[in-house]
Amino acid sequence: MKVVIIDYGAGNVFSVTTALQRLGVQAVLSSDVRLIARADRVIFPGVGQAAAAMKQLKDKGLDRIIPQLEMPVLGICLGMQLMCRFSEEENTWGLGIFPMEVKKFTDSCKVPHMGWNTVRKLKTTLFQGINPGEWMYFVHSYYVPVTDYCIATCDYQCSFAAAICKNNFYGCQFHPEKSAGAGEKIIKNFLDIV
Repeated sequence: MKVVIIDYGAGNVFSVTTALQRLGVQAVLSSDVRLIARADRVIFPGVGQAAAAMKQLKDKGLDRIIPQLEMPVLGICLGMQLMCRFSEEENTWGLGIFPMEVKKFTDSCKVPHMGWNTVRKLKTTLFQGINPGEWMYFVHSYYVPVTDYCIATCDYQCSFAAAICKNNFYGCQFHPEKSAGAGEKIIKNFLDIV
């Protein structure tokens, strides 16, 4: 299986690569659109600021190829948010795969939402073998509201989408690569999607 991690200068790729290695998968880190288009699985990580990340994607031509991918794609944290239509973070237009707007948490609680929190209302095979109430690791100041595309929720200041899905595109607001055994199981489930 050819797994490509999208390299655009905004991803926490070391922990993703390490998690895949524990599952016996040697992933390729690349921004080559031809290599990405030929992958069996694509992982779209992201850490940092939305506008700067979108600029990197555009500079590399990745903003055009990612929405066209037909294999399973997993966006993680900022990668998930960039798959949405728009983000309130510096009023940034995203890739538009999901017709949702990314919202900013208010100052009524500590931001960023950082640390372990539980996920609920789990749907799709991405969460096969994961119990509702399982703990996952989050680090984010912006969130995706709960919509029909939501396949897991989390509560912090409000109920928000912990994971989303549309066709072959999946997104996790939490970091499965940092979420111990349960997160590793989610990555394995992603690799096993048919």
